[in-house]
Amino acid sequence: MNIYIDEIIGNDKVKKILSGMIENNNSIPHALLFSGAEGVGKESCALSFTKAINLLNPQISDIAKIQPQIENLSEPYIKYILPLPRGKNENDQNTPYEKLDLDDLEYIKSEIKKKSENSFYKIVIPRANTIKISSIRDINKFLSMNYDDINFRVIIISQADLMNEESQNALLKNLEEPPKGVIFILCTAFPEKLRETIRSRCWKINFQPLTNHELTSILIVKFRLNKSIVSEVVPFSFGSVQNAITLIENDFEELREKTIRILRYSFAKKYQSALIEFEEMLSDSDITKIKLIIRMILLWLNDFQKYRLSSYSELFYSKHIETFEKFNAKFPFVYLSDVTNNIDKISSSFKNNININLAVSYMIFQLASLTTPR
Repeated sequence: MNIYIDEIIGNDKVKKILSGMIENNNSIPHALLFSGAEGVGKESCALSFTKAINLLNPQISDIAKIQPQIENLSEPYIKYILPLPRGKNENDQNTPYEKLDLDDLEYIKSEIKKKSENSFYKIVIPRANTIKISSIRDINKFLSMNYDDINFRVIIISQADLMNEESQNALLKNLEEPPKGVIFILCTAFPEKLRETIRSRCWKINFQPLTNHELTSILIVKFRLNKSIVSEVVPFSFGSVQNAITLIENDFEELREKTIRILRYSFAKKYQSALIEFEEMLSDSDITKIKLIIRMILLWLNDFQKYRLSSYSELFYSKHIETFEKFNAKFPFVYLSDVTNNIDKISSSFKNNININLAVSYMIFQLASLTTPR
């Protein structure tokens, strides 16, 4: 197997597919669709694949020259397309960065540098909700340049699902007749948001969640995080680097303890005390933290169901067995299914700009209903 494919963490099936393409040079598709949950290494894999196809049987001088350019997301080896904010008075005829102010440009530059230093880093740019059509049109300039001395030039589209209809139409024209030696890699957690005509022109490769061991290694080595907090967060992260980082940035230990307090107050019908736990999040309209709390409540309910079935393996709340014991002793016949489904619907409804206060109050009411005799 190629040394650069070997460096890909996890997803052995993906590595096998990419290795097969490399072994038979003529079978490398002109367009690949990397799909899978956020934070499972799609873009990191795209960079490793780019190195692999450009450094077959390399000289030491080639490695010294080519590898840093690819890792830095630099042309002519890489054209990296990502969601960008719109500048003042910007229109579709402007180039992608032309109307952005200096602060935006410096921030984007800083984010790309972090990505070049750690391929698992997720670039987050304020107000960047769309991949501009100007970014897609800019591909034509990249394609027009002739580099006969380069094996493959790769266009990586990050969060490809954020292309609007116009951007997708423009991309489709590029996918229909790409020049020789140019490969498109579309990375997305939501492939269904891409037009079928785009998906049908791509070789689809699906990425699975990372194992706990793989995720632990990435967080410690790539992000230089403390081993003790990593070991606490990883079981709650569902094999996603992004989930783990979000939990850590939002003070995971406090989130977990707050979840336990909300459950205790709700089960005891201490509605005001349960609401107070949400007070700061509600005043700040902190949707991220509220959604994390809801997810962790659902995990507790799922763990409790496992506990009742005497299935103690892989419990998320393994350090809080006593809460299951006390709850089960008081309410041995409680029925979880309806309440769990209702709380799950609350989490999903945040996409529709619902009233946050009402959503939180309804969730507390649903939890309290578990301890109401039927």
